[in-house]
Amino acid sequence: MNQQDVAINAERQPVVFAREGEVFANSRDVAAFFGKEHRSVLNSIDNLIQQEPDLGLHNFMQTPYVEPSNGQTYRSFDMDRDGFTLLAMGFTGTKALKWKLSYISAFNTLEAEVKRVARDGGTIDLNNPTQLRNLLLNYSERTEKLEQRVQELLPSEEALDRLSKADGSLNITEAAKALQMRPKDLFDYLSRNGWIYKRAGSASWLGYQSKTTAGMLEHKVTTVLRADGSEKVTEQVRVTPKGLTALAKLIKPSLSLAI
Repeated sequence: MNQQDVAINAERQPVVFAREGEVFANSRDVAAFFGKEHRSVLNSIDNLIQQEPDLGLHNFMQTPYVEPSNGQTYRSFDMDRDGFTLLAMGFTGTKALKWKLSYISAFNTLEAEVKRVARDGGTIDLNNPTQLRNLLLNYSERTEKLEQRVQELLPSEEALDRLSKADGSLNITEAAKALQMRPKDLFDYLSRNGWIYKRAGSASWLGYQSKTTAGMLEHKVTTVLRADGSEKVTEQVRVTPKGLTALAKLIKPSLSLAI
């Protein structure tokens, strides 16, 4: 794949593009598609990078652009699929769900085409109407399937909104039940994806600072009275309503939305 950018950019469709074999979306296009101010989207990205600086190295690439109307240079970000997914977690509402699914479909379509072209040893030709038509038809077919799934998922989205406003936190076993998965699978997911860890020689799980600072996890300290009258202090990591909502969006869609 050469340096040429390739875009899916039809009316009322998400804009994604391929560069050097990877697929990206730009923050300006995301803001326009979701009807948000670009500065609001930039603030959300800045907050994500502030919480997890590595995101600025791997998932969000700052890409300045020049505004033709005044010649001024402004900030924007190119984001990969993971970056978009993290950003879009903050976009709520029934319409937002449909639009998020449309963007995911666009990523899927262009990623599949990039892989196919690379496998065949060719390139995507912007001047080839047949190639672009097939690409857009493939995207449209996937979008129709995802829109059918939206109607099934809307009650779940509304439930997640209620869940995020609920009081109290859950231990990981209780959180697993709420997510309709085995506790072992949730423990494995959280430890693999930078939510929880164990200190050397300790049997207790702890939450990473980034997740507790973000309000996804919290620690509950409990004093237990032993049979001999002595006291033992235990610390338990718990998932907050905000964290449970985030996990539901990260884990459950990945299991149920594959097409």
